[in-house]
Amino acid sequence: MEIERDTAAFRYMDQVQRIPRLSREQEAELCRRWRSEGDQQAKDDLVRANLRFVAIIALKYRRYGLPLSDLVAEGNLGLLHAVDKFEPERGLRFLTYAAYWIRAHILSTITRSWSLVGGGTGALRSKLFFKLRREKARVVNWVGEGDAALDLLAKRFDASREQMAEMTRRLEVRDVYFDSYRNEDGQSPWVENLQAPDCDQEQAYASCERDQRTREMVQGALRALDSRERFIIEHRLMKDVEDALTLAELGRRLGVTRERARQLEVRAMYKLRQNIPGLSNEDNTTSPFGSAA
Repeated sequence: MEIERDTAAFRYMDQVQRIPRLSREQEAELCRRWRSEGDQQAKDDLVRANLRFVAIIALKYRRYGLPLSDLVAEGNLGLLHAVDKFEPERGLRFLTYAAYWIRAHILSTITRSWSLVGGGTGALRSKLFFKLRREKARVVNWVGEGDAALDLLAKRFDASREQMAEMTRRLEVRDVYFDSYRNEDGQSPWVENLQAPDCDQEQAYASCERDQRTREMVQGALRALDSRERFIIEHRLMKDVEDALTLAELGRRLGVTRERARQLEVRAMYKLRQNIPGLSNEDNTTSPFGSAA
């Protein structure tokens, strides 16, 4: 999968290399049309002519483990940002200015993706990340791995050995992407080997079917009741305990006595049992909606 993505990235890079470059005068004219007139075509032409340079900058950061296509995509976002902020009257070529934003976006995505644990972004963390990588390589080549290397790094970064051990640990640990592949054969993505905490698809489907059948039976049984009986079922037996009407409240709503409300409730439940398959032969005091008492 990674090989395919990089192959596509190189194919893209070959295409952008063929786009003609702009002269300083052409560049200035496109910037003027975009800034003064809002000419979208001018902006598109300026961006397209500089896509090659995004690809060139992205290539320099391949060693950090991210797919080249991801680096190019982030660099392109930086290029778009630069177009909106560029001020040609300052006398700079557009690429000189845009290179800063292209690198900033690429470096930011590298530091963000290196590890989601103990993260954070910004210029300070980005600077520390890349400086620590360089310094660690130098120190290890000099004194090797171990406490001596940690002591030297701690001294150079004005930190304790414990702090430096934690920083280097985060530097060495990479997050695992669920869509990446476990083996070189490209047949076993990590996500397919994770056990879901919930029931499997067959159980979920069967549960949905049962719930649907139950809803249909209950709705069919309710339609067999008259309006007063349906009101009793909906406002007393199908409500949560704290929201259900008492028999006294039910009687007041219906204009009958409490005892008459109880009798209507019993009759409504009896009709429900008769119209819901599997309940008509059960004990008369049992109901899916609760007790008649």
